[in-house]
Amino acid sequence: MKKPEILSPAGNPYKLEVAVNYGADAVYMAGKNYGLRALSDNFTRDEMTDSIKLAHSKGVKCYVTLNVMPTEDELSGIDDAINFIGKESGADAVLISDPGIFMRARALVPELDIHISTQASVTNSNACIFWAEQGAKRIVLAREVSLAQIKKIKQAIPSDCEIECFVHGAMCVAYSGRCLMSNYFTGRRSNGGACAQPCRWGYSLTEEKRPDMAMPIEEDERGTYILGSKDICMIDHIPDMIDAGIDSFKIEGRIKGAYYAAAVTKVYREAVDLYFEDPERYSVKKEWKTILDKVVHRDYDTGFFYNSPSEDAKIDYDKSYNKPAFVVGITEETTENGLIKVTQKNKLYKGDVLNVLKPEGYVDPIRVTELYDKNMQQIDSCPHPEMTFFMKAEDKDGNEVTLPKLSFLSRDGDKDEGILPSVK
Repeated sequence: MKKPEILSPAGNPYKLEVAVNYGADAVYMAGKNYGLRALSDNFTRDEMTDSIKLAHSKGVKCYVTLNVMPTEDELSGIDDAINFIGKESGADAVLISDPGIFMRARALVPELDIHISTQASVTNSNACIFWAEQGAKRIVLAREVSLAQIKKIKQAIPSDCEIECFVHGAMCVAYSGRCLMSNYFTGRRSNGGACAQPCRWGYSLTEEKRPDMAMPIEEDERGTYILGSKDICMIDHIPDMIDAGIDSFKIEGRIKGAYYAAAVTKVYREAVDLYFEDPERYSVKKEWKTILDKVVHRDYDTGFFYNSPSEDAKIDYDKSYNKPAFVVGITEETTENGLIKVTQKNKLYKGDVLNVLKPEGYVDPIRVTELYDKNMQQIDSCPHPEMTFFMKAEDKDGNEVTLPKLSFLSRDGDKDEGILPSVK
């Protein structure tokens, strides 16, 4: 068996660093143009070059998305983008969905690996063989393909043609993301990377002679959100995905936060490694589900890996997100005198009990025993956004705690307005 790659989202340089530290084998990213997540921070050219160097220093590959469906007016900048990605950035591959961009990439940088984006809606072995014969190295299959079909596809295509699948994160009600609702309602072009996600909105019915009288179209007592999808979570099915022959496990979420990238990368990294240590005795750890439940998500499901869209549309009837973890800080280092240096993300108090997510291993909840500002003056709380502070903390037995860089400190809860009561 070949160990599948853990492919994590990198919405900006900081998220890339987080994903690298939490165990990603590869990350996917985009420049300021031509990627399908225009609302993410993304990367300037200098940021992309520097970030790829950082990732490569840790043995992590970098794939750059160039997967828009360009209009005629957007073609003029395509060659320049391809040349930068292939000749200057250091990228390991480029993701493409449009045949015209594919043609130009093959002509300009024939040595650059090309991955076919899920936007190309590849659902069968013949389509995979077509793209492989054109020079594609990897196919990101449409989310509508089942595991049984993936296994057949993998057996029917050339051995050097890789298969990548989304295993965690948001799905789209449209067929592999090909939707025009955002264009219609907001003028933001979904296939240009600026989708406003109107499928997540609630809708009402109005009668033309009574336009001010909105009547809810009730699916149930919570309302109607018949266009919104559940999130994929395949942590319970790692053996099935490996057996199907998937080469790369892709985590959705370039727009989501650094905590999401850290948590989900860590869980799938550990799961794949544990399975390959002893497949016969492999089992899902309870810690993994606890961590995944704490990231921003909609109700979890297995997507279309086991059910076709016609059997189960995976509609999520609750438009709200689950937000059980409330990040209050991210560690920078533990100093020689035992103080933990932290960048504040939300207000916290001396005496708070915090959960810890760190790159390796697990830590029980810790209690903040001392707080200091950057001038080493004692304080009782950290109220200023993004302030640097120092703290001491102890575990449940009263032992002083040290934490590595890029550990996330959080409280349980579903509020995100920045102030929660102190835990005394």
